Amino acid sequence: MVDQKKIREGVRLLLEGIGEDSEREGLAETPDRIARMYGEIFSGLEEDAAVPLSRVFTVDSGEMVLEKDIVFYSMCEHHMMPFFGKAHVAYIPDGKVVGLSKLARTVEIYAKRLQIQERMTGQIVDAVMEHLSPKGAMVVLEAEHMCMTMRGVKKPGSKTVSVAVRGVFENNDKLQNCFFQMLRLDRGSGIEG
Repeated sequence: MVDQKKIREGVRLLLEGIGEDSEREGLAETPDRIARMYGEIFSGLEEDAAVPLSRVFTVDSGEMVLEKDIVFYSMCEHHMMPFFGKAHVAYIPDGKVVGLSKLARTVEIYAKRLQIQERMTGQIVDAVMEHLSPKGAMVVLEAEHMCMTMRGVKKPGSKTVSVAVRGVFENNDKLQNCFFQMLRLDRGSGIEG
């Protein structure tokens, strides 16, 4: 659980450390606001992906299910700066599927933690494999990292892409290509929507 008292104290010290007056009008309530905000943006630390992924439905189909363009916001554990982008989650059911909002909820649970993108990608695909027991799963994250665009090398617009594959997606170019083709369907591929 987020310790709001410690966060408030830390923010006051940070403000003083950068030469600000933590009691001036514009900053007096900032420690409280940041403590509440951190409670929200790090709420994934207290949540378990098993909860949303436990609501499954029986199906006969073994066709790929893809939930794409799931917007997420996370915080880089190296600089405590945001990174944000889109997640694409696919799996091949083996008798059961989950409600599509549950895939988005799973992404959100892992995003609302101090993270690195590569770990988050693996956590999402592993949660799908563990709780849905599909034939396979594939997750792709595309994100812009503020620690790289706002500071450091300052390259706004650059994106980092990470991929994790499990089960039948591993070493199966045909399935992986199908996944990437499905991602492009509404991205200027010429297919009418």
